Amino acid sequence: MSEALIYDHVRTPRGKGRPDGALHEITPIQLATQVLEAVRDRNGLDTALVEDVVMGVVSPVGEQGCNMARVAALQAGYAETVTGFQLNRFCASGLEAVNIAGARVKSGEADAILASGTESMSRVPIFSDGGACYSDPRTNWDTWYIPQGIGADLIATMDGYSRDDLDGYAAKSQARAAQAWQGGWFDRSIVPVRDILGETVLSRDEHMRPGTTAADLARLKPAFAESGRRDGLDAVMLQRYPQVERIAHLHTGGNSSGIVDGAAAVLVGNAAFGAASGLKSRARIRAAGNIGSEPAIMLTGPAPVSRKVLARAGMTVDDIDLFEVNEAFASVVLRYMREMDVPHDRVNVAGGSIAMGHPLGATGAMLLGTVLDELERRDLNTALITLCAAAGMAIAMIIERV
Repeated sequence: MSEALIYDHVRTPRGKGRPDGALHEITPIQLATQVLEAVRDRNGLDTALVEDVVMGVVSPVGEQGCNMARVAALQAGYAETVTGFQLNRFCASGLEAVNIAGARVKSGEADAILASGTESMSRVPIFSDGGACYSDPRTNWDTWYIPQGIGADLIATMDGYSRDDLDGYAAKSQARAAQAWQGGWFDRSIVPVRDILGETVLSRDEHMRPGTTAADLARLKPAFAESGRRDGLDAVMLQRYPQVERIAHLHTGGNSSGIVDGAAAVLVGNAAFGAASGLKSRARIRAAGNIGSEPAIMLTGPAPVSRKVLARAGMTVDDIDLFEVNEAFASVVLRYMREMDVPHDRVNVAGGSIAMGHPLGATGAMLLGTVLDELERRDLNTALITLCAAAGMAIAMIIERV
């Protein structure tokens, strides 16, 4: 089988996912188009050599419907032979796009695929796509589908994390993101977003709050206490976990991932594609995989799926230099570090989604790009990227510098 090699990656800055956010005026198709154009232009890419565009989109309705992957490829001026499709594996979608691209390249089905992700949460809000898991009582009963914030608070309760623990982690994410931006760590990979006139509307992650302290975060009110009580969600979760007396609601808007807009793209190909394009590969995909986890608490899959892909690669935790664990909620990462026995100085070293935001369909591709840049900057070799996903799923991938 061929190796799946990573040749390049780009991402937009992340804009606040609100009507007053800088990217609200930019349509999702424009976000997607601009990252595809950037990959083409900065690599002098003959797009006829690209087989397909695979795009993660978590709310694939309205402006994010109609197969944005194919339409963005056409709008970006790619060869008409380049096909496209979009997928939804909830928060894992962006990394799943890379996984699918890598698998097809390894199998010999394609020489090169552009894996990407796009989410405009200011224009297509989360849950816009509806579905039985959000609205059908029978489905909720059968699958124990409970909103993620309640699960995050239950993790904190069961694992014994305090509000200080969560806020301390969140403050560290803000500090690391600020250090990364100040140090120019993202400069190589950021594509400024432009409007229809070609004017730059955003060149820096907008959601960050540099200088935020744990004391600042401690002033915020819990985000999920009211819905847990009012909507009976706590009672349902406690029925699932009768060993827990009560759920301590500790997560806030400050120690949970931010709602943002953004897009990313990763160019994956085999060695023959690199030779034909005159491009040098930066890393290889060593292993990847998905796993299902308990669907009520929903957020516990990152450690099991990491062990799964480590075994698949014939590696151990000690063989991994850096980890990217999506900061859906602070308790998710705290549990991961405890369960995997990984110190914080190897995890999310440039900050994460608490500081910079979580553009659902794009985040996985963004995390891969961030950690690849850090491997190169620090002259390290291996990284593991993992995200939890709704309905009790998780994804992981191991990359290795070439």
